[in-house]
Amino acid sequence: MPSQPRVPSAPATTRCPQCTPTRIAAFTGRYPGRFGNAGLTATTAPVFPHGTLTLATFLKAQGYRTYLAGKWHMGVAEAHGPHHHGFDSSYGSFAGAVGAYDHRYRPHPPEQEITWHRDGKIIEGYENGTHVTDLVSDEAIRIIEENKGSDQPFFLYLAYHAPHTPLDERGEFVDTTTQLDPDNPKRWLNEDKIRWFNDPKGIIQSEPDPEKRLYLAVLHHLDNSIGRVLRALEDSGHRDNTLILFTSDNGPQINWPGNAYPDDLKLTDFNPPHPFRGSKYDAYEGGVHVPGFIHWRGKIPAHKVDTPVHVVDWMKTIGGFIGTEPGAPKGQPKLDGQDNSALLLAKANPTERPIYQLWGRPGNRWALSLGEWKVVHYGNKEPLQSDWQLYDLSADPRESTDLAQTHPEKVKELHQHFLRERAMDRKTTSNL
Repeated sequence: MPSQPRVPSAPATTRCPQCTPTRIAAFTGRYPGRFGNAGLTATTAPVFPHGTLTLATFLKAQGYRTYLAGKWHMGVAEAHGPHHHGFDSSYGSFAGAVGAYDHRYRPHPPEQEITWHRDGKIIEGYENGTHVTDLVSDEAIRIIEENKGSDQPFFLYLAYHAPHTPLDERGEFVDTTTQLDPDNPKRWLNEDKIRWFNDPKGIIQSEPDPEKRLYLAVLHHLDNSIGRVLRALEDSGHRDNTLILFTSDNGPQINWPGNAYPDDLKLTDFNPPHPFRGSKYDAYEGGVHVPGFIHWRGKIPAHKVDTPVHVVDWMKTIGGFIGTEPGAPKGQPKLDGQDNSALLLAKANPTERPIYQLWGRPGNRWALSLGEWKVVHYGNKEPLQSDWQLYDLSADPRESTDLAQTHPEKVKELHQHFLRERAMDRKTTSNL
């Protein structure tokens, strides 16, 4: 068995309100604002320069085989795709969420629609007719089996499209679009015969809202697929030598207008209720506070980490696990994360430090947290000290009571941290 752990999965807990910024932070170990405005929202544009240190280039230099299965969404053109940023093998979509069965992206502009590829080359027919979750899982299992018996470690970035919209679960009825039953508009057509609507405990079928049932079916399909991947890892003999990190990339989406993809349904309040203010796209906790986990059997003791972490931590943390500290080449933005590996191995919380957020193009949603305190501002102009809202997340995790007027000294402290982060944004962007 190799001495270094394999690293098959997406990075863990996030603090960005949309997918592309989260991917940049996870993949580069820097806040997305370090690369300018391009990656502050979901985009099809390239978001960081060629030659940027990434998780894939870092691990490749340490002797890892590097694989991507699923969604890239950090530059839709092949010239800015995975092969140019450290991956030996890639499969899935250059663009973001795609149709579940036809694997095309939104057709406006038309050059971004055809995106389903293997190793940078578009697959003829886009493997139309098979659910995207199954295709990505099958690829992950193929990679694990390919590495069975090998002593060379591998890194697998497994980036599922689900449960992003469009939501589409047809089961064996592939040629019939997901639609409400005309004879019973509270049920989906063929719902009782589609496996993913019928979990063993009956939780999905007990949900009265059909749109929430559809969302839960997509999640059930995803959960089952992750289980398939883990079983393949167990069968390969590498389960005990594998570091697994898992997260969502942003908070829940509440509504979806539909019509962005073929067979794309309009959805309203389709996510189950969540306890925080805001949702996807928000700098409030509802947009950025998501669960994540890290697992390394026999190495990391079971425990809950309460101190907030950010996906920018994962490059340094993985470096800590393999005994090599990643360092940005001269002229590139320094890494923003911290190495949490020793703390995780010793069953302790990570060190408290400022966590910075900027979202929108141009930036119009701003936040910074330090421990239990958090400042938030919505507006196109960079916030002054007097512009911030202030929340105590330990006493008020729903961010319902603005304490800026009663704790001006705390606002000043966090504002000074914010000014240092913005200065770093401007400095690193000017050097790109």
